Amino acid sequence: MKYFENKTFSDLLILVLALISISIHLVVINNLEYHRDELLYFSLGLHPAAGYATVPPMIGWIAWLMESLFGYSVLAVRLFPALISGAMIILAASMAKELGGSRYAAFLAALGLLISNFFLRTFSLYMPVFMEIFLWTLCIYLIIKYINSKKDKFLIILGVVAGFALLNKYLVGLLFAGLIIIIPFTEYRDVFCKKMFWAGIAAGFIIFLPNFIWQLSKGFPVFHHITELYNTQLVHMDFPLFLKEQLLMPITGTVFTIAGLIFLLLNKKIKKFRFLGFLSLFIITALMILKGKSYYTLGIFPLLIIAGAVAYGHWIKKTWLRVVFPLVLVLLTIPAIPFGIPVYNQAGLVKYFKVLEDKYGIDVGRRFEDGSIHSLPQDYADMLGWEELTSITSKAYQMIGDKRASFIYCENYGQAGAITIIGKKYSLPGAVSFNESFRYWIPEKFDPDITSFIYINRKLGEDIQRLFGKITLVGKISNPDAREYGTAVYLCENPLISFNQFWSDRLKRLE
Repeated sequence: MKYFENKTFSDLLILVLALISISIHLVVINNLEYHRDELLYFSLGLHPAAGYATVPPMIGWIAWLMESLFGYSVLAVRLFPALISGAMIILAASMAKELGGSRYAAFLAALGLLISNFFLRTFSLYMPVFMEIFLWTLCIYLIIKYINSKKDKFLIILGVVAGFALLNKYLVGLLFAGLIIIIPFTEYRDVFCKKMFWAGIAAGFIIFLPNFIWQLSKGFPVFHHITELYNTQLVHMDFPLFLKEQLLMPITGTVFTIAGLIFLLLNKKIKKFRFLGFLSLFIITALMILKGKSYYTLGIFPLLIIAGAVAYGHWIKKTWLRVVFPLVLVLLTIPAIPFGIPVYNQAGLVKYFKVLEDKYGIDVGRRFEDGSIHSLPQDYADMLGWEELTSITSKAYQMIGDKRASFIYCENYGQAGAITIIGKKYSLPGAVSFNESFRYWIPEKFDPDITSFIYINRKLGEDIQRLFGKITLVGKISNPDAREYGTAVYLCENPLISFNQFWSDRLKRLE
């Protein structure tokens, strides 16, 4: 026990855990391919802007930076979230101490985060969620620092971080809404009378202002996106499933989340932070009522894990138990690691999930957003087929004589992202699509007029069949475990009418 409370040993242990986290997330990057969403978000980096169709601009800005420094490889895509995972480990340990935890509690907080399934998954993929978790946790950490220190400077820093958090994902607004609702019922209500509080809000708004102006200029596409989500994905959510997945997302880490919530709400030793327990309940309840996706609550999970670590730091006194407890948690985590990150290749993952179902009747994690069950979890199925698709497209592109009078069309953003990002090593032009943010980059007219057209979709559209005199099926994605299995690449030639006229009519119908 004395080793855990030694500052040098404790700090070194936290640093080792941070490095382990970074290493774990990097060592598996080539077991599968790019994720569908990663291809979209890295494509945003080619078009830095103040906003995008479904996300604020930060994910595109970071993508631009990583592309400028490291190119377009899988390593370039996954490096930044891996590094932030290490920062999260250090932040968790620091936050545990601010909550009154011992150095042992700080170690448990770092370990509890590292063994949680959601942490392994989110920090292995380049999506807004990993920054959301980091920025939510940083905001809560600054609130705790302000309470402990009574220094108003943390209100300004909080406002700045809040502004950047809104530039990453709008969902953080729920965190701020919860605070505004709950704080008036606490001893900290006088914060609303402080000039630095309002200065922090002003700073945050100024940082967020470019995206707000962009949303205003585009007619607030975020509301269209939310409506589309409700109509296509969130309709499948229900209260029991939502609550069950709150327990399943951390897997072993649930040992900490449940203890953390109980500790925040009931323990007198942490009474001054009890409002954070009610804030957690507010966020989980609000998202359940609003039929949000289960993972929308992840921003609050690190707080619960850290509070749980502080609780165990108080509850576990015996030296041998302080050693055995984390060891048992690690041993329990190892068999479930494939739920979090792809430690096996495709064949190994398919076998792993098949054994779980055949021997133990477990199909958890393999339900797609439409409610159907597949051989792999949706995230893994979304990490297959893109290299094959791009290779087939390259073959089709080489068959074109006049490449100046051609372009590549994709039906969805995953396909378009694959051609745009992976296609760089094949010297392919960027894809054109009406899906997601790609619709902001479509050309209004082609010069010269199009004579050859690569069409990527699951099946050939009737309008395309009527438009071209010659259509060749070049190939299809053949991987049955890929979510895009069967997606085809067609080479369309000899247009029967002016393609520009067809394109102009198409754009008018979309207005």
